[in-house]
Amino acid sequence: MSDTPDNSQKWYIVRRPVGHCEIVNDNVESNSEVIEKWGPFDSQGDAIARRIGLIRAGKCQPQ
Repeated sequence: MSDTPDNSQKWYIVRRPVGHCEIVNDNVESNSEVIEKWGPFDSQGDAIARRIGLIRAGKCQPQ
């Protein structure tokens, strides 16, 4: 297994019915209902930064 990031992997932010936002990659299947989705983002760091902005804007609840 390589430690280098896979450049083809995309990251998304999904909001669940309880109001919390999760960061998931495009390879993860979600069994839970998704209320809203943002992305794709090129890196997990970009998605984390965007989630912080969504929390500050009141679109997501902090965990």
